[in-house]
Amino acid sequence: MSEIDAPFHVPVLLREIAAAAANARCVVDATLGDGGHAASFLAAGAEVLGIDRDPSAIGRARARLGEERIRYLESPYAAPAALEAVARLAPDFILLDLGVSSRQLDETSRGFTFRPGAPLDMRMGGGSSAADLLAAADEAELGRIFAEYGDERRSRRLAREIVRRRDRAPFVTSDDLVNAIRGALGPSTGPGDFARLFQAIRIAVNDELDGLALALPAFRDALRPRGVLAVISYHSGEDRLVKHLFRQWEGGCVCPPRQPICTCSPIRYGRAEPRKPVLPGADESRDNVRARSAKLRTFRRDDHS
Repeated sequence: MSEIDAPFHVPVLLREIAAAAANARCVVDATLGDGGHAASFLAAGAEVLGIDRDPSAIGRARARLGEERIRYLESPYAAPAALEAVARLAPDFILLDLGVSSRQLDETSRGFTFRPGAPLDMRMGGGSSAADLLAAADEAELGRIFAEYGDERRSRRLAREIVRRRDRAPFVTSDDLVNAIRGALGPSTGPGDFARLFQAIRIAVNDELDGLALALPAFRDALRPRGVLAVISYHSGEDRLVKHLFRQWEGGCVCPPRQPICTCSPIRYGRAEPRKPVLPGADESRDNVRARSAKLRTFRRDDHS
C-alpha cells in the first residue's frame, strides 16, 4: 500500500489477501481507490480490471499504475456495466474493500468528515448529496437510516430534530448535522457518535448495502472454479450481509431457527476460507484507529459449482 493508503494499512489483512490471490492471473479490484491493492496484484504478474465510481480515484490510480496489464472502469461496482464486465472476464480473484478511502476522508471538500465547516456531500460518485437527502427524506426514512445503518436506538428523536431544524434553515455543512445530533441526543455526544451517524448518512447517500447485496452473487457467479471473492468491511451491516451470504453459499440453511420447514433452498457454491473473519491484531488496532473495525472474509468457489 502507498503512503496515501497508510491509514487503512492493516498488515494481517494484506497478508491474507496476498495469500488468497497468490496464483491468480486475472483479478478484479472492484474498489480501486488510489490503486494500493491493484499495485500488489500487478507486481505479482496478474492482469487487473480496476473499478471505481469516483472519477478522481480512477485518475490517480491511472497516473500511478499506467496502462500495462490493467484496464479501468469508472462505475459503481454494482452497476450493470461493471457486473457485465466482470462476468466477461471470469476472474480468479475479486476484491471488495468497502467504505471510504483515506483520501476521501481527509479531503474536507468531499464532505465525508464531521470536521467543522465541511460540506454535507458524501458522494463517492454522482447523484444526490447528503444535504439533498437531509432536505428531502421524511421523518420515517431518516429514522430508518439512523437505526439500520447507525445502530442508533434514539433514531426517531434524531429524525424529528432534523426535520424541525430544516424547517428553519437547510442543512449545508457538517456543523448543521453535528448540532442536530447534539440537540437530539444531548451535549455529551462526541466523535464516536458523529462518526457512526455520519457513516449512516453516507451509506444511504451511496446506496452501499443494496449495491453490495446485488453485486456479491454476481461476483460469485463470475469467478472461475476455485476462484476467490474477498471482502473487507468496516461496518457491522456490511459484515452481517457478507457473513449471511457466504454461509448460504456453503449450502447451509439460513432460515430463522424457529421456522419448521426450510424455505431458503440452499445450494452449495463453495466455502468460506477461513471460517471466521480475519481481524487486525491488538497492536494494529491501537496504532491504526481507522482500520480497527476492518474484517476480511473470503469465499472460494468449488471446482464444479
